[in-house]
Amino acid sequence: MIFSIIGGSGSGKTSITKLIVGLWKPTKGKVLVFDKEIPKLSKIELEEVRKKIGYVFQEGALFDSYRVWENVVFYYLEKENRPKDELRNLALEKLRMVNLDERVLDLYPSDLSGGMRKRVAIARALATNPELVIYDEPTSGLDPITSRKIDELILELREKTGSTALIVTHDMVSAFTISDRILVIKEGEIVAIGKPEEVIENPDPYIQSFVGDIKACLKTLHI
Repeated sequence: MIFSIIGGSGSGKTSITKLIVGLWKPTKGKVLVFDKEIPKLSKIELEEVRKKIGYVFQEGALFDSYRVWENVVFYYLEKENRPKDELRNLALEKLRMVNLDERVLDLYPSDLSGGMRKRVAIARALATNPELVIYDEPTSGLDPITSRKIDELILELREKTGSTALIVTHDMVSAFTISDRILVIKEGEIVAIGKPEEVIENPDPYIQSFVGDIKACLKTLHI
């Protein structure tokens, strides 16, 4: 399942992801993840839930002073005492999943292109074999060709891993070409939720302000 959240800046898209991973607590209502009510979990219980969630930050958020392989297995470097060779092999396994190879293992983030940094960030999110991967603006700052390659990668990873992808995005072409379902949010309220073809035909003026300009583009792409 690929589930995208779209909406204007400040509408609450990223707030949803922070609630899911327990960084914020709701003022009302419930946050259920893997059938567990997140705000009520102990620190240890929350850590167990977070192991099942991978997070790809908007700008990648790679550590500049760490090599690529260290970035990918950062969780294990911090939490577990595993042999270096084992962690390098794990990093290479995850890098290959995002179509990178051993040539990048010992590079630093500054040595990489924007698209490569994004792929390394995705590899890091996959390191714990998560059931849910949250992508915060995965195509932000990338050129159109690289953006579409990231879209293809997200689709490929869904097939390879069977994990659910939750995508926060302003990229309407991306949202409407790779998503199984789309949620539209406005000022913290859900305006619509459904399949891409249902959302794009929704007559609500707010929704049309997002999708109106891309209808012709999607038709050109035969979508």
